[in-house]
Amino acid sequence: MRRSDELVAQARAVLAAERGRLRALDVPGELVLLGGASLPGTLTKGDVDLHLRVDPARFDAAVDALRGVYAVVHPDIWQPTLATFEVPGAPLPTGVAVTPVGGEHDVRFTLTWRRIAEDATLLAEYTALKADGAEAPGYEERKSAFFDRVVAG
Repeated sequence: MRRSDELVAQARAVLAAERGRLRALDVPGELVLLGGASLPGTLTKGDVDLHLRVDPARFDAAVDALRGVYAVVHPDIWQPTLATFEVPGAPLPTGVAVTPVGGEHDVRFTLTWRRIAEDATLLAEYTALKADGAEAPGYEERKSAFFDRVVAG
């Protein structure tokens, strides 16, 4: 685990570079930075989480375009409203989740990270969750339950 404060500037630079790449390739959508590296004061594995929010009518076209730009990762979790990729050659390990705007995963990602950024108590809970061991058994389930609770308000 690393302190996110060490990575925020690098993560923002990755975001800017990928926005430029997608714009040059005319890939539709809004690319945003999420995850631990997006917020000072938390822990991160040292990776960058990007989220491409796409108009629902253009979701399939965006996913098809990204297949030529990024490497497909975690195809086992893909759904009709979620696709995941990895950015090859990025200075930090970087993943991209693609969702249609307003869809289940879009809401989950954007709402959770907005609330964590706005609420010091949630930020502390998230940091404690990471500190307890992102590699420990059951971590993904605990993280998912935390996200569920944050989304539910």
